Amino acid sequence: MHIRYGYDIALELPQPATILAMTDVHSDFRSCIVKETEFEVAPAMPTERLVDDSGNIVRRLSAPAGAVSLRLEGVFRSDGREDEVEPAANAIGASDLPPDTLPFLRPSRYCETDLLSDFAWANFGSISGGWPRVQAICDFVHQRLRFSYPEARTTRTASEALAEGVGVCRDFTHLAVALCRCLNIPARYCNGYLGDIGVPPDPAPMDFNAWFEAFLGDRWLPSTRGTIGRGSAAS
Repeated sequence: MHIRYGYDIALELPQPATILAMTDVHSDFRSCIVKETEFEVAPAMPTERLVDDSGNIVRRLSAPAGAVSLRLEGVFRSDGREDEVEPAANAIGASDLPPDTLPFLRPSRYCETDLLSDFAWANFGSISGGWPRVQAICDFVHQRLRFSYPEARTTRTASEALAEGVGVCRDFTHLAVALCRCLNIPARYCNGYLGDIGVPPDPAPMDFNAWFEAFLGDRWLPSTRGTIGRGSAAS
């Protein structure tokens, strides 16, 4: 199946600023692009294309004060299969985890494992098995947090989302990621396009979406529909 994607983002800058835009299809999946327009920025200005150490494509541009727009569209080829379901996938002991997964156990600005560790072990530590434990975390996040765009706050952390009981997709994701990391399960934050396949038409502009992947068994498994999360840890 072919999926059309793209964005048309308008910014109003009160002063000149350097923009780092991470809006491209990940470098690991560029081979699935059927066609794609050139990255457009208005007003015209020099743009640098970089790839970071996680394979994300980054556009760096120095923009003047005033209105700035970013545009791109393309078509992506997908096999249409649902994400893998692996109920038997187990968590691996920290001493045996592949080295490249270890950074995804660390705390971060938004995922304060030091503040949430006792809570995570008290509520999920007795659950055996990797998949059931991550599923329990996803179920808890869905039940604990209420989704609300009007109450979104860019500075909200995982512990604050837990205390306030409200958030948007990034807050759902930060909380699930933090709780997994507290239990020595590598978890990484993902960001992509919010799809409109199989949902009622919405005249409002679409948005980007956040979800996460947990390392279970020998690979990363996503918290998307049909797998861990029962409908995405981001919605």
